[in-house]
Amino acid sequence: MTPSIALDATGACSTSLSSTKPSSPPDSFHQLVADLSQILGPSSGLTSADVDVQQLRSLMERYISNEDEWRKYAFADLSRGYTRNLVDEGNGKSNLLILVWSPGKGSPLHDHADAHCLMKVLSGTLSETQYTFPSTSTSTSSKFSPSAPQAFNTPPTIIKTTTYTTNQVTYMSDDLGLHRISNPDPENVAVSLHLYTPPNAAREGCHIFDEKTGRKSHVTQSNFYSVFGERVGGQV
Repeated sequence: MTPSIALDATGACSTSLSSTKPSSPPDSFHQLVADLSQILGPSSGLTSADVDVQQLRSLMERYISNEDEWRKYAFADLSRGYTRNLVDEGNGKSNLLILVWSPGKGSPLHDHADAHCLMKVLSGTLSETQYTFPSTSTSTSSKFSPSAPQAFNTPPTIIKTTTYTTNQVTYMSDDLGLHRISNPDPENVAVSLHLYTPPNAAREGCHIFDEKTGRKSHVTQSNFYSVFGERVGGQV
């Protein structure tokens, strides 16, 4: 199913959406949001020993995607590779985002800032390629100082590539390596739900990596394309 997201001439959403809370009882999507927040608790995160990652994953797997329930958060902008739209802050201990991926576009190779990430495809197809972290090696070969050790990065290597379709869920953390996500469909957007806990990347940024050289760069991710269903300022 391709989301019926209204776009203007530039490819950006042209619909103004309300951020008011859904009336009781909540629909299945907003019940999922509430259940995830309840499990995380007022002071917990996925790094806490009392939190079961599989329990959170099971909640996300049980939810059957319904575009009518999450459409208000799914802002598309075809001038970007993807948009990051904040749905919930999980009592300050997590971020729940909807990402809308432009046709044929994807993310850079990146880490997760020592956080845990659960991703569920809400619409379309996404491809995940996992990589090893680049390793740092030393060499004493230098025409300027042959005996001086020289540090250099070896490029990351591909571990595996997996394709996920609507309603499938996957998990990623720095313990598993690096990854990049892409939308292989050349014509349609894809939409995914991401739970990050703790929200380290939003607070401190994360690292992106050059796939050929292994060189890493720090990037900030403090800005969102939309917050609670309302368009905000520029996205980093």
